[in-house]
Amino acid sequence: MNNREELEKRILRFSFLGSCVLTGAEVLMAIILHSYSILMDAIFDSAELFMMGPFLVLVPLLYRPVSERHPYGYAQVESLFLIIKYMVLLALILVMVNTNVNVILSGGHLVNPGGIATFEIALCIGSILMYLFLQHMSRKYESPTIHAELYLWKTDIVGSCGIAVAFLAQNLLGDSILAPLAPYIDSVVAIVMSVLLIIEPVQELIRGFKQMMLFSPPQDVMDKVHEVVKRDLEGLPYEATFIDVIQTGRKTWIEVYLRETLDTSLIDVRHWTKLREYVIQDLKDDFDQIYVEFIPDLPDLPE
Repeated sequence: MNNREELEKRILRFSFLGSCVLTGAEVLMAIILHSYSILMDAIFDSAELFMMGPFLVLVPLLYRPVSERHPYGYAQVESLFLIIKYMVLLALILVMVNTNVNVILSGGHLVNPGGIATFEIALCIGSILMYLFLQHMSRKYESPTIHAELYLWKTDIVGSCGIAVAFLAQNLLGDSILAPLAPYIDSVVAIVMSVLLIIEPVQELIRGFKQMMLFSPPQDVMDKVHEVVKRDLEGLPYEATFIDVIQTGRKTWIEVYLRETLDTSLIDVRHWTKLREYVIQDLKDDFDQIYVEFIPDLPDLPE
């Protein structure tokens, strides 16, 4: 087992244990305080927890080398898993929005704002500590899965702070002119959280489907690859006629088609070997697992 695989499994295990504690506390307090805002958090974290368990088993597959039978290795397993994960989260968010809209239309409901605010402040502090701990562990390596975990802890921090502020504000309403709004605050906060949380699942679903279909990566990635290949080709008797870049999960494949600029039929393999080393060295900080191949651009056969 390599160092990256071991580090990733450790990070995911710590995140899993932290999520268990967090989710258990949220479910318990959602029942006690009858809060849809806390319930929204609890459902979101429960879905994440349910999806993380199987992924801990799948992590070793992501580090298996490519083969003739699996030319892209098991990289697409990660893309498929993230698609399923974000589809589940997206569905849960939409269900919670619908539920809270119905609650608002039926007149809302009253909750204990002081109890909710106190719980969310404690939750926010715990989430910040866990996020900083996981960020410290991942400072040397951050896979797409680790990135997704850190994002979810950030959403917990922002969500807890937002809920705490909202219910502290509700305490200030008292008998004021805004007091009739109190029954709606819990559901409104839950809907606002849902709208904020829905952005990441939609973006990741689009990205995941593109990777599953082997579409080219974003333009900034293509520009970076073209820039590096062009720079490393300087001084060599070759030009890049076509560059194919494929990303699936954490793996990136780059195929560069080369044509000789000098009138010779010979290919110097030493040039190509060195060139591949230079390209990998220049791109290794921008990509997780990178594979580079150079292919001669042969002329079409005469008809």
